[in-house]
Amino acid sequence: MTQPLTAGRPAPGGDDAETVDGLIKKARSAMAVFANADQARVDEAVTALAWSIYRPDHARALAETAVSDTGLGNVADKTAKNRRKTFGTLRDLLGVKTVGVIEEDARLGIVKYAKPVGVVGAVVPATNPAATPVNKAMMAVKGRNAIVLAPSPAGFNTTALTAGHMRAELDRIALPADLVQVLPAPVTKALTQALMEACDLIVVTGSQNNVRNAYRSGTPAIGVGTGNVPVIIDSSADLTDAATKICASKTFDNATSCSSENSVTIIDDVYDAAIGALEDAGGYLATAEEKRLIEDTLWVDGRLNRTLIAKGADVFARQVGLSEEARKARFFMVEDDGAGPDHPFSGEKLSLVLTVYRAAGFDAAVARVREILRYQGIGHSVGIHTADMDHARRLAEGLDVVRVLVNQAHAFGNGGSFDNGLDFTLSMGCGTWAGNSISENLNYRHFINVTHLVTVIPENKPTEEELFGAYWARYGK
Repeated sequence: MTQPLTAGRPAPGGDDAETVDGLIKKARSAMAVFANADQARVDEAVTALAWSIYRPDHARALAETAVSDTGLGNVADKTAKNRRKTFGTLRDLLGVKTVGVIEEDARLGIVKYAKPVGVVGAVVPATNPAATPVNKAMMAVKGRNAIVLAPSPAGFNTTALTAGHMRAELDRIALPADLVQVLPAPVTKALTQALMEACDLIVVTGSQNNVRNAYRSGTPAIGVGTGNVPVIIDSSADLTDAATKICASKTFDNATSCSSENSVTIIDDVYDAAIGALEDAGGYLATAEEKRLIEDTLWVDGRLNRTLIAKGADVFARQVGLSEEARKARFFMVEDDGAGPDHPFSGEKLSLVLTVYRAAGFDAAVARVREILRYQGIGHSVGIHTADMDHARRLAEGLDVVRVLVNQAHAFGNGGSFDNGLDFTLSMGCGTWAGNSISENLNYRHFINVTHLVTVIPENKPTEEELFGAYWARYGK
């Protein structure tokens, strides 16, 4: 059987390039064995990876290890995330073809064949050290690729255990365990960089430093952008529904998700009622003095205080020194009136703090959201709670974001949901607005190359008049 914590580990003393070279060679050997797998066998492998974390005992134990090692989030929600994200991704993957002919278009005379991209290097964040590795491994193996995981130092134990479970499940179905490997401890920046330079595709979820390093590596790379989700509560919103969803999303896994709501802009005519609904849902509206206390504690020398991020509401309130009433809340609201460096609450907070803005009307709300995104989170997403789809369409048409979610809880909807059409993922592309190469949720299509078989079709050549006629008629030749 495979060993969880030493999978792919080289003999001590090798330098970073040698360490990575050994892993890459094992990955390529595993791919060679897997190369002729048919679609059914590939789907069996993907299902095996999914089961390795979906198993209730594994999902819970990995969540416990993650919280113990990183101090981020909570066990119940991480357990749910390990299972829900994996289940949804498996649903998506089992319904598509990635082996042999995947598409035929007789009209165009084109037949498309799927091919592997090669060895995938996957950088994993501390916020999701179990769910993200499995999510990426399932997509990579769906394309008949191998994957090498680069954990965050804080999340190493969880990611290594996760990789061990995946390897054991592959071994169980008589497939090469080396389709999934993990960098050995200690995982350093240099070791991760060596992987980036040696693999065939690098996929990065996590810090923007890692994303930029991946783009500079010379290897084709897919990175994600910074989250800082702003949400509008419109005049026509169902306030109770909106508040319930915002609370559920904001508090899930103690706001570790990049899709968690960071601010809510409320139209003036429903402002007081919306605040009341948010309070009923579990929110606490901080006083001006409490806002100052939160700011002074949440940021230290301009950086988020690691002892407060992704902590439970009781821990947060106690460390900040909030009132007894506040300590009973599920999340904390602070009112603000601007965005940018002079308004730290307008940025991503990775904590149970929700910034609240008042807007005179919908146009003012859109302007506020645009201001927030320009400061941080451009490209990622926005949300709106409304009964007016024209307002939702205006956001989609006018804002530089990849996703606009309507009447949804962001942390549950942005990365795919059973009641929306987005692909299940833990990596959200944010387009060129955020310096990303993709403007969609990471999915299996990013893990296959496509060969096009092209045959002759009846000529499709229009006349000059058909192409230029309208232009000539208006402007002349």
